[in-house]
Amino acid sequence: MYIVYYYENRNLLLHQLRQHVPAEGEEFKIKGRKAKVLSIQYDDTNRVSVHVSLESVSKKAAVDLSKKKKR
Repeated sequence: MYIVYYYENRNLLLHQLRQHVPAEGEEFKIKGRKAKVLSIQYDDTNRVSVHVSLESVSKKAAVDLSKKKKR
């Protein structure tokens, strides 16, 4: 069992107790967002730091409510 810490730009996203360590280049989801493993560092016998890059979230434009018909 390994304690896996997921980081993005020095920010801790998630830590999990896992039986297998993810491989470099592997794609998976963290908190509903797509992530890709960039690098892996083995710190202790069972502690692993995984650096990931998350897919950017595109926000949709808000609907303009001022153009409604007036009655």
